[in-house]
Amino acid sequence: MLVDVLIVGAGPTGLTLGIDLARRGVDALVVERDGRLFPGSRGKGIQPRTQEVFDDLGLLEAIRAVGGPYPNRTVWRGGERVGEQPVFDRIEADEGAPYTEPLMVAQWRTQEALYARLTELGGKVAFGREPTGLDQDADGVRARFADGTTLRARYVVAADGGRSAIRRALGVGMAGETVDPAPFLVADVRVRGLDRNHWHMFPGPDDTYLGLCPLPGTDDFQLQARLPQGTEPDLSADGIRKLVAAYTHLGGDAVTRLRWASDFRPRAALADRFRVGRVFLAGDAAHVHSPAGGQGLNTSVQDAYNLGWKLGAVLRDGAAEALLDTYEEERRPNAAAMLDLSTGVHRGEVRRGKATVQLDLGYRESSLTRETRAHPGPVRAGDRAPDGTVNGVRLLDAFRGPHWTLLGAQTTAGGLRSLPAAPESYGPGVFLIRPDGYVGWAGETARGLRAYLSGTGLRPATNRPATA
Repeated sequence: MLVDVLIVGAGPTGLTLGIDLARRGVDALVVERDGRLFPGSRGKGIQPRTQEVFDDLGLLEAIRAVGGPYPNRTVWRGGERVGEQPVFDRIEADEGAPYTEPLMVAQWRTQEALYARLTELGGKVAFGREPTGLDQDADGVRARFADGTTLRARYVVAADGGRSAIRRALGVGMAGETVDPAPFLVADVRVRGLDRNHWHMFPGPDDTYLGLCPLPGTDDFQLQARLPQGTEPDLSADGIRKLVAAYTHLGGDAVTRLRWASDFRPRAALADRFRVGRVFLAGDAAHVHSPAGGQGLNTSVQDAYNLGWKLGAVLRDGAAEALLDTYEEERRPNAAAMLDLSTGVHRGEVRRGKATVQLDLGYRESSLTRETRAHPGPVRAGDRAPDGTVNGVRLLDAFRGPHWTLLGAQTTAGGLRSLPAAPESYGPGVFLIRPDGYVGWAGETARGLRAYLSGTGLRPATNRPATA
C-alpha cells in the first residue's frame, strides 16, 4: 500500500492534519495505536486563534456545540467559599479579532468533532495500528507495524505524543527541564454537591490543591490535583474518592463515577529537530509542556495547520520540495516560546489573557516572509491576517478554504482569490495571505508579487477552484 502522507497518531494534531490534507485532495492515512479515540478531557482549552483555524476547517460550530465559556474560579476553605475570580483576563473583541475568549471543550469531545469532520471529507483512521519502526530513502518511507505489515508513504508525520515511538526511531533528542517536582493527577469524574457554574478550587498545605471544573457538553467534572512531593498518585476510583475526601468538604461518596484518570509531572522539553528527511514531528512528539495556560493542544493544532498547506503545495501544486524546510524554521521557535510561556503561567509569572490567546503569534523572521514597503503599517508581513470587512465581504469568510488571498489588488493568477482593497486597519499596501492565514508578502503595489512566488518556489493551486 502506498499513500502520500502517513500520519501516526489520531490526537488533535493528527486529526487536524488529516482534515487539512483531505480538503486538498492529498491521499493521507491516520494510524492510531489504540483501538479508539482518546477518552479523557486533558487538553480542554480552545484558544481564539485555534477557533479561527477550526472555522477555516469547517468544524467550529461543531466544537462550539459541545463546549462553553470558562467559568469563574471559586475558592473553598473549611467548607465555605472565600473568593471568586475569572480564569483569564478579559480581552475586548473587535473587528480584527472576533474570537477573544477561550472555549472550554473536553479533549475527547474535540477529537470526536475532528474525527467526524475528517470522515465527512473522506479521510480515514486505522485504529489498532502500532508502528514499530521505519526506513526512508530518497523517494519515500517504509513504516513497519506490530502486526507484521508494512506501508509505504511519500512522507510521514509523527503525531504520536510525548513518548513518540517515531521520534525515538529517528534518534531525535528532546532537551528540557522539570517545571514542577510535584506529582499531578487529572481525572474525569461525576460529583454530587457542587454547582456547575464555577471552577471549584480547594487549597491544601504546602501549595497542594485539588480543583473540580465542570466540563461543558458532559455531566463530568475535570479533577486536577497537585500532590505532595514523594506521593505516588492512586488512579483507582477508591484513590480518587480518598483524594476528594482529604481536600474537600464533600466526602468520598460524592464521587459517583470515574471516567478516566492520568498522572504526570510537568516538564518542558523541545525536540532537537522537527524534520528528519521525509519524516516530520508535530504536536507533543515535538514539544511537551505544562498544561498551564492551555497552550499545548493549541500549539499542536498550529503545527498541523502550518504543515498541511505546505505538504499540499508540494504534493499537489508543484511547489519546490524545499518549502517543507520552512515547517521546522517557523514552528520550532514558536514551540520554544510556547514552552517558556506555559512554564511562566505554571509558576505564576505570566497571567492568562492576552499572552495566551495566540493571536499575536507570527512568522516575521521566516524565509517565506517578504515585507517590501518602506513604511509598513499596523499589519506587517509575517503577522496573522486580522479579520475585517471589504466591500461587505468578511475576511475570515474570504480566507476560508485552501487557497491564497490577495488584498488590495486584482489578479487573474490561478489559485488566488483577490479583493480590490484591504481594510483601513491593515494600513496602506497590498497583502498576500497564506493558506494558513498569515501575511506572506506585503508591498506598496502588486509589483513584485510574482517574483516572490517564483523566488520562494511557491505555486498556488491551479487545478481546483479557489473556493474548494
